[in-house]
Amino acid sequence: MNIAEKLLANASGMDEVKPGQFINCKLSVVLANDITAPLAIEAFGEMGATKVFDPERVTLVADHSTPNKDIKSAMNTKLMRDFSREQGIIHFYEGCGGGIEHIILPDKGIVLPGDVVIGADSHTCTYGAIGAFATGVGSTDAGAGMALGESWFRVPESMKFVFTGECRPWVTGKDLILYTIGQIGVDGARYRAMEFAGPVIEALPMHERFTMCNMAIEAGGKTGLIAPDATTLAWVEPRAGRPFEAFESDADAEYVEVYEWDAGDLEPQVSFPHLPENSKPISEVGDITIDQVVIGACTNGRLEDLQAATEILGGRKVAPGIRCIVLPGSHEIHLEATRMGIVETLLEAGCLVSTPTCGPCLGGHMGVLAAGERAVATTNRNFVGRMGHTESEVYLASPYVAAASALLGKIAGPDDL
Repeated sequence: MNIAEKLLANASGMDEVKPGQFINCKLSVVLANDITAPLAIEAFGEMGATKVFDPERVTLVADHSTPNKDIKSAMNTKLMRDFSREQGIIHFYEGCGGGIEHIILPDKGIVLPGDVVIGADSHTCTYGAIGAFATGVGSTDAGAGMALGESWFRVPESMKFVFTGECRPWVTGKDLILYTIGQIGVDGARYRAMEFAGPVIEALPMHERFTMCNMAIEAGGKTGLIAPDATTLAWVEPRAGRPFEAFESDADAEYVEVYEWDAGDLEPQVSFPHLPENSKPISEVGDITIDQVVIGACTNGRLEDLQAATEILGGRKVAPGIRCIVLPGSHEIHLEATRMGIVETLLEAGCLVSTPTCGPCLGGHMGVLAAGERAVATTNRNFVGRMGHTESEVYLASPYVAAASALLGKIAGPDDL
């Protein structure tokens, strides 16, 4: 079996599972946020449930509209807060100690290798970077999962993406996944597990692995997976508060498709509106002026991402008229970035450094675009109207490209400086 099949077999109590098979799995964690949790809590009550299956295994995070941007978001967060108190849920996060859900769950050791996780948010697939089978579901399924501690799955087919060679300067995991989506399309992995492997993946630091698995859903993937290795275990073990089991694919595991690319052939990538599959190498972008840059989100809001931006922005100034918004991924990341002088460097460069939030990624707040405006963002989606007005445009890129673009006022790479 491959890693996806092993994870599902383990959670279902079966020795073996095969693609297409319907199974029930015990859930390690159930997640919802300030947009999806109210609906999940409503479904939880409508099915007659009175207690969550395990108050240590349900996690509720206020991140999409936090700090509360209006009365409705305040009421949603209050509903989550009250439900958490009523149920004795330990892992409820807002404000201090909180942050963006897909950053804080691995960071706090809530999700671990070997877990099967459902979250009422499509980017739950992020946790595949530590070897968990994690996938997004609707709020009704999340509500049922909170009550029952289990959920049904159709075992997905798996695709394997092997990266060989060595990455060029400025090429990151964000560029690898944008290139991948560009090659197979936004439906190229529909209801399939995307397994990333090869020497380039093995050399990636954890923050870039999270970025790659985060965007598996942008290719239609059921989940993205990287088998745990020494790098994973060194990252996970200090955070783990419970036992875990790491799985890897068998040498003779079967895949519906296998792709192999030489990373040395790749430049930094930019995905053009209005689909992530519209990726182009930086050398083919042309002269495109911009109005806004967003650095952060669940895709690229980790400390190392802020360090990458600082590497480009340090000692320089954001171009006149450009709004460069930086959103650390969690309260802890914000604090550490402050201690390290990263926040000061970004502020001196002319950036706006704000509290952790999903905010502008979904056109919620903290950076909504007007008609005719363009943004370069380290976020994961650039659909029509994703960051604001339907006549605005979002270009997806890495922190390196985003920072360089902020300095030049147009889409650019670090080498253009």
